[in-house]
Amino acid sequence: MAASTHTVTNQPPPLVGYDVFASDAALAEGVTRYVADDRLDEVRGELTRLGRAAGSAHAQQWGEQANAHPPVLRTHDRYGHRIDEVEFHPAWHRLLGHAVTAGLTDAWSRPDGHLRRTAGFLVWTQAEAGHTCPLSMTHAAVPALRADPELAARWEPLLTSHIYEQELRPPAEKGGVLAGMAMTEKQGGSDVRANTTHAEPLAAPGEYVLTGHKWFCSAPMSDVFLVLAQAPGGLTCFLLPRVLPDGTRNSFRIQRLKDKLGNRANASAEIEFDGRTWAQRVGEEGRGVATIIEMVAATRLDCVTGAAAVMRQAVAQAVHHCAYREAFGGPLIDKPLMRNVLADLALESEAATTLALRLAAAYDSGSEHDRHLLRLAVPAAKYWVTKRCTPVAAEALECLGGNGYVEESGMPRLLREAPLNSIWEGSGNVQALDVLRALQREPAALNACLTEIGAARGADHRLDRAIKGLLTELADLDGIEARARRLTERLALVLQGSLLVRQAPPAVADAFCASRLGGDAGAAFGTLPHTLDLASVVARARPVVE
Repeated sequence: MAASTHTVTNQPPPLVGYDVFASDAALAEGVTRYVADDRLDEVRGELTRLGRAAGSAHAQQWGEQANAHPPVLRTHDRYGHRIDEVEFHPAWHRLLGHAVTAGLTDAWSRPDGHLRRTAGFLVWTQAEAGHTCPLSMTHAAVPALRADPELAARWEPLLTSHIYEQELRPPAEKGGVLAGMAMTEKQGGSDVRANTTHAEPLAAPGEYVLTGHKWFCSAPMSDVFLVLAQAPGGLTCFLLPRVLPDGTRNSFRIQRLKDKLGNRANASAEIEFDGRTWAQRVGEEGRGVATIIEMVAATRLDCVTGAAAVMRQAVAQAVHHCAYREAFGGPLIDKPLMRNVLADLALESEAATTLALRLAAAYDSGSEHDRHLLRLAVPAAKYWVTKRCTPVAAEALECLGGNGYVEESGMPRLLREAPLNSIWEGSGNVQALDVLRALQREPAALNACLTEIGAARGADHRLDRAIKGLLTELADLDGIEARARRLTERLALVLQGSLLVRQAPPAVADAFCASRLGGDAGAAFGTLPHTLDLASVVARARPVVE
């Protein structure tokens, strides 16, 4: 009798079996906008295959398994030999292998490489975010290594390879490798110039042994790492392989894995260099920050993209749920107040995606304008987009009600993941101070940013007013450091507004300018002016299940 009462009704079907790429209008349109016509079919086909894989039941199950079975540290084998290995669930390797095969470590050797990789990164992150950490660092290691042409010639083909091999073996015996990074130390954090790890030169040119401790080492099972250490000539960048050319293990002691809020499928470790840890210098002694800054810039763009991906998946889940869930006489998606919430979330997601794609296209362009634009726009975007990710994930979770608070929905995993990209590669203050540094030292960066923003001048009176307000703030240097966050936020919002006015449908651009630039909305999501075309904004954000 009890069984007869358990009839499941009014529960949405799982969001599975859909194309993550094609269902994201802002993403698909952005790819069409930036990719050359003669390559567009190839790129769209590549992203469609990846999008269908990301939306499949298999990929979603892999993501669940990788997070339910986090990595385990094995310091010794059964005989007592030190091995310093991290054991991952097979689902982790399936996710990582699929990503590498899809070219998500390769933006440097293909036409439109950054644009297609950024779009793919945004798609595949929605299957599971943790495993994208080694993808990001492997991709970003390439420009840093180019400070030493000989090292770059040896390592770049392996770093950009589409072959994934998980075993630790000499790199020369592998078809592809992954890279990690270890800069942060316990006493310094973002202040890497306070690092105490030191490097002692050996007789062979460019070779050193390192001694020290790293507080955070991302992806410790990577084949090679970029690290910072104090050499005789000052803070210097080094390349440190896990396995030496003769097949022996480098001295790379994993002390423990971090127990993190989210990002649980990924391993983050504390590591020790014991005076026998062999490394090669990258760039000149004393130029460590300048050498590794190219890697940092590339990973910061991935922080923007990763945050945009979490937002997009959260919005997709919320809209999908509300399209099927009925209450008070009809689907939630048709209720004016819920529609307002969903539209507001969709605006934030589309603005993030649009900005990430513009930055990726700027990397591909390489023009003088775009190079200067990236210097200012990347830290501004990193600051603002990653800051918006957590409130979007939290509000999207609430759209599912109690179902969203249950682990099976996947929403808690998104919420735990949401703050990470704001912290990684420099937290909010670091980004805001970097914006100030660019404004003070590189006037061409501000000129490029204002030129980009000004391309939409006259198209929307609220945008024009916001541009005028931004210029007023830029002209006032009084208390500029204390106002750095406010200034960075306004810069990012005005840049997003300019892009949406030029590129998005009128309903999206109108709603964004009214709420983000015109001040016609409250602090919480779901306070958009009721006169806007919110139904069109929500319909555009709805994922289509095949």
